[in-house]
Amino acid sequence: MTALLRTDGIRKAYGGVQALDGATLEVAEGKITGLIGPNGSGKTTLFNVITGYEKADAGDIVFRGKTITNQRPDKVFSAGIGRTFQLSRIFPRLSVEENMLVAAQHKRGKHRARARELLEFVGLERHAELPAGSLSYGQRKLLELAYVLIADPAVILLDEPAGGVNPTLINHIADRIRQLNASGTTFLIVEHNMEFVMGLCDSVTVLASGTVAASGPPDAIRTDPRVLDAYLGSDVEDEPASPEEAADAER
Repeated sequence: MTALLRTDGIRKAYGGVQALDGATLEVAEGKITGLIGPNGSGKTTLFNVITGYEKADAGDIVFRGKTITNQRPDKVFSAGIGRTFQLSRIFPRLSVEENMLVAAQHKRGKHRARARELLEFVGLERHAELPAGSLSYGQRKLLELAYVLIADPAVILLDEPAGGVNPTLINHIADRIRQLNASGTTFLIVEHNMEFVMGLCDSVTVLASGTVAASGPPDAIRTDPRVLDAYLGSDVEDEPASPEEAADAER
């Protein structure tokens, strides 16, 4: 299987802390790849390095056969890599539709029609005229996904799409990802929800202390002793939810 996106030996340190220590992974074209690991293992840092929000100290990032290491976020985005963030980045005072039109400002064509089409796809069309700040935590995740989709990226990096989201919306988000993947979109997903990852992803990569501890199909990862040591034995599952996450979980 061809790797659409690849990282080779990525290293990133913050002072004396080595956040990434030779992280190497491949994201196969047309597949859904999961990226898991305990808190502090370097998952979000790797996302930030791939998308240009942080600079790698060493190593290479290759997308569609071309090196994009340490390019600016706008260049990475224009190349065809979209991403969401662990804490959703929306404009709360703008309406849901206005958020979409901001995302479409650099795209030609019928912006409003495309925005409405994507809001319908993620299930937010009836909220189009409401302030984005009125959405639940899970709905904000859906808006951010729609926001990214307006640029038609080849690969989407999702940072904890199911984190703090109620079970109904988790299933809805998973269904949207499957539909997008069936139409050709590639995904790399960071997520702590093991049921979500194992039921959705074609392959799973495990980060531990900034390096890849294991990689393979979900069934193999479930029983890999290195995974049990690096991830399942950690206290990730006991991490307290944020106030926003807790509120959304009750909806």
